[in-house]
Amino acid sequence: MSDTIAHCDRTSIGEHLKKTAEFYNAEPPRSTWASRQYRQILAHYYRLLIPPDASVLELGCAAGELLALLPNRNVTGIDVSEQQLERARKRVPHGRFFLAAGEEFDAAERFDYIILSDVIGIMADVQQLFSNLRRVTHRRTRLVMNYHNLLWRPLISLATAFKLKTHQPPTSWFGRHDVRNLLWLGGWTMIQEQARIVCPLELLGLGPLLNRCLAPLLSPFCLSVFCVARPNLEPVNPSPAVTVIVPARNEAGNIRAAVERIPEFAGGTEIIFIEGHSRDGTWDEIERTRRSFPQRNIRILRQTGTGKGNAVREGFAAASGDILIILDADLTVPPEELPKFCEVLASGRAEFVNGVRLVYPIEERAMQFFNLCANKAFGVLFSWILGQPVKDTLCGTKALFRADYERIAANRPYFGNFDPFGDFDLLFGAGKLSLHIVDLPIRYRDRQYGSTNISRWRHGVLLLRMTIVGAGKLRFV
Repeated sequence: MSDTIAHCDRTSIGEHLKKTAEFYNAEPPRSTWASRQYRQILAHYYRLLIPPDASVLELGCAAGELLALLPNRNVTGIDVSEQQLERARKRVPHGRFFLAAGEEFDAAERFDYIILSDVIGIMADVQQLFSNLRRVTHRRTRLVMNYHNLLWRPLISLATAFKLKTHQPPTSWFGRHDVRNLLWLGGWTMIQEQARIVCPLELLGLGPLLNRCLAPLLSPFCLSVFCVARPNLEPVNPSPAVTVIVPARNEAGNIRAAVERIPEFAGGTEIIFIEGHSRDGTWDEIERTRRSFPQRNIRILRQTGTGKGNAVREGFAAASGDILIILDADLTVPPEELPKFCEVLASGRAEFVNGVRLVYPIEERAMQFFNLCANKAFGVLFSWILGQPVKDTLCGTKALFRADYERIAANRPYFGNFDPFGDFDLLFGAGKLSLHIVDLPIRYRDRQYGSTNISRWRHGVLLLRMTIVGAGKLRFV
């Protein structure tokens, strides 16, 4: 029975692909001025998502108009129309182009990015397409696509009638739930989803201005939905080496407890204390504690700059572990929770693990009411900016692979050195690279020694300013 069903599926897919090829080969559509302007706008967003040195595969590349607008040199396109491919080879001489359908395509190369731009509606079997594409991916491959918002269906039909848009074969229309579900069925996990483009025309520069300023505020009415997905992953090395970075300023009373409570886990646990100009003897206590625990892999550094963000960056630069975890020296996040962060990364379920203090009950003195409200507000803002849910942006405990941190660090000039705390720097950097961020609920405890180094109102204003900077770099673009 299963062989019969599979044969029927292949037959129906083949018939659909044959009709689509015949449609485009009979009279290859010519670009209109409106479609060329729209493609320029699409290319702007794809350039923001795809690094210029990445290898790129585009499915349904047509005559190569989009690939020609990208700076990438290692580009491959496939299409079911040989006439379209001939035009693509002339337009993009540095590219490689093959006559193939996405549902059946295979190659020896594994691509960094796969583009599906306004084509899933004419595919024969979108679930089969997503499933088949797994064959040309590696662990860090990103599938990037855009498709039309259902609300624009009447306007698109009108534009086609007036020859502002090229005619297409019969098209399927998908809602956001349909796309997310089909990705999951095909072995992919949605990472980011953002609506873009309220004006698909240049209009002498007015269109891009409207798209930058208004589209983020009018998401339900935007023309295109952009999605980034990653292949579902198998577990990595079950015993990766881990480095726990402990920034410590005026935390002398917590140092010994931190070492006693940080467990040995995974393939070995390196602890790096980085002390930041304390006035209570924290550095002396760190030295005494290291001598008291010769069996632990403890390294100690004195911070050269100021601020927790600088301390984290200097600690990460010195780390040797495959996985990097931040633990605040106030121990309000229990050190016993750290193996959970490592396990989520090693299992392949996430690429960036963000601690969340806002799920379990919070101990009475651990977080004041106004701080709680601010944390919830920043969570809502960041979820909107990043296009993926983040409930608690300011929890100090975060974990990621060292290789991914190095990519974030290399990309830091895009945002600038604007974050003295380090939390927003890491989250915005992860969002820019389309890393899969997953929230991990932890229990938040009262501080047992010292007082917070955070000024609620002064630092709150600074955090809001940093949020605006991030929104300008990721959302209003």
